[in-house]
Amino acid sequence: MSVVAEETKKAITGGEFLIRESFAHEIFTPEEFTEEQKMIAQTCRDFLETEIYPQLDELDSMQHPELMPQKMDKSGELGLLGTAVPEQYGGFGMDFNTSMLVADVIGAGHSFAVALSAHTGIGTLPILYYGNEEQKAKYLPNLASGVWKASYCLTEPDSGSDANSGKTKAVLSEDGKYYSITGQKMWITNGGFADVFIVFAKIEDDKNLTAFIVEKDMGGITMNEEERKMGIKGSSTRQVFFNDTKVPVENMLSDRENGFKIAVNILNIGRIKLGASCVGAAKAVIDKAVVYSKERKQFQTSISNFGAIKHKIAEMAARTFAAEAGNYRAGQNIDDAYARLIAGGMSEAEAKLKSVEEFAIECAILKVYGSEALDYTVDEGVQIYGGMGFYAEAPMDRSYRDSRINRIFEGTNEINRMLTLDMMLKRALKGQLDLLGPAQAVAAELTGIPDFNQEEDTALFAAEKKIIANLKKVGLMIAGAAVQKLQTKLSHEQELLMHLADILIQVYGAESAILRAEKVAGVQGEAAAKLYIDMAQLTVHRAISVIKDAGTEAIYAFAEGDEMRMMLLGLKRFTKIEPVNLKNLRREIADALIEANGWAIHF
Repeated sequence: MSVVAEETKKAITGGEFLIRESFAHEIFTPEEFTEEQKMIAQTCRDFLETEIYPQLDELDSMQHPELMPQKMDKSGELGLLGTAVPEQYGGFGMDFNTSMLVADVIGAGHSFAVALSAHTGIGTLPILYYGNEEQKAKYLPNLASGVWKASYCLTEPDSGSDANSGKTKAVLSEDGKYYSITGQKMWITNGGFADVFIVFAKIEDDKNLTAFIVEKDMGGITMNEEERKMGIKGSSTRQVFFNDTKVPVENMLSDRENGFKIAVNILNIGRIKLGASCVGAAKAVIDKAVVYSKERKQFQTSISNFGAIKHKIAEMAARTFAAEAGNYRAGQNIDDAYARLIAGGMSEAEAKLKSVEEFAIECAILKVYGSEALDYTVDEGVQIYGGMGFYAEAPMDRSYRDSRINRIFEGTNEINRMLTLDMMLKRALKGQLDLLGPAQAVAAELTGIPDFNQEEDTALFAAEKKIIANLKKVGLMIAGAAVQKLQTKLSHEQELLMHLADILIQVYGAESAILRAEKVAGVQGEAAAKLYIDMAQLTVHRAISVIKDAGTEAIYAFAEGDEMRMMLLGLKRFTKIEPVNLKNLRREIADALIEANGWAIHF
């Protein structure tokens, strides 16, 4: 059996990317979308061009509160609200990666993207995944069409990241026919026009939340005025008050005390789709920045000819490329896991949940990677525009402000970093992921003698794949030593956890970029895939730089003496790579985008 066959005979599981090599033929790339999927993407682009972009100022002004729900109605007529809803409930029943594609393209739609995402994601999916047949039949058709708009009521004034500490109460009536819900929810997206609310409350002295489907017409619902926000100003964000709102017992979603589990699992989906949405927003910013750099002249030449501007364009592109690669790689992993679970006899709803839950680590990683790639991109977009970037009438103003929420949405990036490590270690403790064996192997390697006589591999990305394997060793080396030394105290070392998470995030992003470029080069040829190859190589070198810094700080945080010196030597060995002229690499990337007049990879 070949090495490739041996390595890929077992489907990859969540978090396993850290301890095994992945291969280009295993992953899905956006270049493989079908004609039907491309048509869906084009429908989304056309909708933004005709319905959203011409009225961005009007949407943001909130002077016409009926405008956003009207746009939602029109998107519903095109089927954009029912991508993930099964056909039997009025949707299209498309796979996970297709719903990711919609999130990606619509991500360039500023506040509208937030409204659509909240409706199709956290508003609709709890019913799709956890509702009984009667609930699905009643609510999903109207949610898929946009007749009803959905919202999600979890956060409270004193419960944000600690969602399960919410104080909203649900009291069963004496006749057992309904629950009276009383409490306050805040930061509720779509709150101003929602017809259906997914509400989380506690019954009696329950430890965990219970979820309910609440209709606006059930009464007892009042709201504060629209919140004034830094960005996404056109998105309806309200405080919602429930005062003895009477909800029929049949509107309990799933089982009593299952609400926290629902919230966690739905947020996993929201995280990766937010990562996709950030990619769409970043590509739109790159388009505008490249065009402006060609139009803006200083010293009798377009600023796009300046090396400093090319540096920015290339970095913006490479980070966006890697985020996009990771999103669809993980999205396909989720689709493949779903297919296996269905083949094994699991119900559709449970299989959808389990497949996303399996890759919750990757969902958290991609939320962080995508939102920070977008933030970098819009910041440099402002800089490319210069003084015009600070001007409210120019496009970077809105992009800059709107991007900032993404590092807070769906759990802050700090929470997601800590979750990444927490989930990885819990999977190891449960025997779902063998981290101990590989970590011990790396520890043994540190005391061994490096093999300096290895035959040079001249295949495409051979050097980059070797460094990615070594970067994984950095994560295993530091995590293994930290667990052994700190044990249960590790969970309290948040700075260390975040440094470790940065290592995993960079590994996943770099490997995704390399695999995507390799797969495209295998199909189109290396010459045609030159831009892909350049962006992947730049991503790897940036990952090395970030991991060097994160690894050094992580080691300083808990190790000392000979142990520290040994790990620092290991870090130096594992981050070693032959030097590359990154200036020339960036110039080649930038020149390709400048020639294409913006984002140069379209599907």
